[in-house]
Amino acid sequence: MKKQLFITLSLMVVVGLFFSAGSAKAQGAQTPIATPAVTSTGAVSLPGTTQANPFVEQTSPEAMVAELPLCKPGVYLISPVDCLLLGPAKALTDLAHKGLFLPLRPLAAAKPDAGLVLLDKKYAKLNLTYPSQATFYPNAESAEASINWMRQLPPGQLQWLSYKSAAIINKHNYVITDKGEWVRASPTRYSAFQGLLFDHQPINDFGWIVDATSPRIAPSYNAKTLPEKLTREMIVQVYDKVDAGTITWYMIGLGRWVENRYIRVVDVHAAAPNGVENNRWIEVNLLQQTLTVHDNGKLVFATLIATGMAPYYTRPGLFKIIEKKPFETMTGAFETGKVDYYFLQDVPWTMYFDQKRALHGAYWRTLFGFSQSHGCVNISVGDSHWLYDWAIVGDWVYVWDPSNKTPTDPAFYGAGGA
Repeated sequence: MKKQLFITLSLMVVVGLFFSAGSAKAQGAQTPIATPAVTSTGAVSLPGTTQANPFVEQTSPEAMVAELPLCKPGVYLISPVDCLLLGPAKALTDLAHKGLFLPLRPLAAAKPDAGLVLLDKKYAKLNLTYPSQATFYPNAESAEASINWMRQLPPGQLQWLSYKSAAIINKHNYVITDKGEWVRASPTRYSAFQGLLFDHQPINDFGWIVDATSPRIAPSYNAKTLPEKLTREMIVQVYDKVDAGTITWYMIGLGRWVENRYIRVVDVHAAAPNGVENNRWIEVNLLQQTLTVHDNGKLVFATLIATGMAPYYTRPGLFKIIEKKPFETMTGAFETGKVDYYFLQDVPWTMYFDQKRALHGAYWRTLFGFSQSHGCVNISVGDSHWLYDWAIVGDWVYVWDPSNKTPTDPAFYGAGGA
């Protein structure tokens, strides 16, 4: 019953939007809708006309077309010859050519195995403000008294480590490392976000909402906002887009539009990049902050990522995976005085493709879909696990920026980092 009501209401919307155009055309002709009839002699006659000589053509093709009725509301993927494709029928057909059918069809995709999110590692954040240093102690008593410390990390802003167990002493959080060292740190949980798997090519584009918003009824700031809440990581299908200056509006449903600030979109019709000879590649879209996987020329996987932020961009180009490591500890610094020093222990599912730039899991990230790294392609833990299992050394990695705003001069780039 709900499905029938949805179809009825949707059809009423389309009819309301397009009926006036079809009605005006019919009124302009001022000719009744006539059905041709065949006489006993084989001639074609129209109601209200005299019988025609069967051997003389009385009606031109143009005139016959003008007398055809309007097509009934519906989808006509093959152009009809017995009715005029105008009004609601044309509107519904135009939407169908964009992949939008009524009722709306779900995206034919599935989530990867949830077990891919799990790791046999636990992680903690070192809650320090620069220039404080993480200090490691041999036992709880030394840690509480801040004596007999064993080693320290350089001061930095992004420092995480893996640990074996945790304890709370005098309301202070401690973790114990695999080496038995005690250090002040806060155990955390990482994002369980996962992308999408495809067993056949989607009909139309799709994407994720990356910031809470509400759709508008038309691609304009002046258009009415609908009382509908779109939440982060919500999956939507994309049927059309309109460029308005620096803003791109995406159509995510009938009379539902979202601007590019709130959405990341995957182009399902991406062709193999120049240089990829085996129709198998990983594609990193720096503008959309998405990663897609193509096998035999078909889209098989897609997800949100976090790439290099200015000025530590992820370098555009065509690369190959050169090394795979299930766990990797990453350290480095780029700014003067090394105030941005980072220490990231046991980074999972790492695959290097451009010097120190790698595809890898990022347990310290909670938001994907925005540039945030020092040049690596940060992926959720579960998605990086899927990608690690799929990829082999030598697979192509294509990094590009459709906006052409990312520097492409190799001289601009150093080795990169996490």
